[in-house]
Amino acid sequence: MVSRRSFVINASMAAATVCLIPSFAFTFNKKTIGLQLYTLRDELPKDVKGTLEKVAEAGYTEVELYGFSIKDKFWGLSAQELKKLLDANGLKAVSGHYGLGTYLSDGNTTELEVAIKAAKVLNSEYITVPWLDESLRKSADDYKRIASLLNKAGEMCKEAGLKLAYHNHDFEFKKYNGVTGYEILLKETDKNLVYFEMDLYWMAYSKNDPIELFKQNEGRFTMWHVKDMDKNNATLNAEIGSGSIDFKSIFAEAKRSGMKYLFVEQETNYKSNAIESIKTSCRFIEKELI
Repeated sequence: MVSRRSFVINASMAAATVCLIPSFAFTFNKKTIGLQLYTLRDELPKDVKGTLEKVAEAGYTEVELYGFSIKDKFWGLSAQELKKLLDANGLKAVSGHYGLGTYLSDGNTTELEVAIKAAKVLNSEYITVPWLDESLRKSADDYKRIASLLNKAGEMCKEAGLKLAYHNHDFEFKKYNGVTGYEILLKETDKNLVYFEMDLYWMAYSKNDPIELFKQNEGRFTMWHVKDMDKNNATLNAEIGSGSIDFKSIFAEAKRSGMKYLFVEQETNYKSNAIESIKTSCRFIEKELI
């Protein structure tokens, strides 16, 4: 498992990585590979303790949370209880996907404030907006309004010692008078308050080149979702390295991107079971990408 390798092995392999992929050097800590826990959404709520143990055994050292609510917290666990389980398995919740209640529709900050408190307990770095409801994104003006709300949330996070990030799907690339929603979000948000978590699968699915976005917006994509696309059916995922996405060329531009953290995610099409799939993906990233 990556976190248990000796210092000597880590040092020599890190040096090799610097030589082979210079643009990746000094950006990403080789010892850390993250997992978006939504990948294990069927397993996790039934057995949080056992599932987190398996995540650590599979080679992961960081996770991204999902599913928080004021009522149910994290699958029935408080932030303090979850932090103890993460610590026991050598895992850190660097980021979490938080729905934020009605904040993006009416500006109510109640759930955002609770999310900030939870993220602080977990010693997280990012609160990440995972999704925009269709009703909130019907025009360019809608995206400008969302950008303004993201800036305000980013300021609240910054005051708490956190960062705010936005995670994309494919719908952000719909054009409004020749400009995509994603372009509006990038332009209208303050780069010192709002960061971006790029989902590489959705970039490929929407036929957008992540490297071009890196060039146009250097340093803004501090997190990635590394999720592969099935070679025969673009609507399905695949274990990293078994699909159609050219990750090597993308990883070569990691420094330009600003990427600090990556999270494996797989939502569909597990070849055997979810645990075995995340092991396969982790091994490929270790061997071929970093």
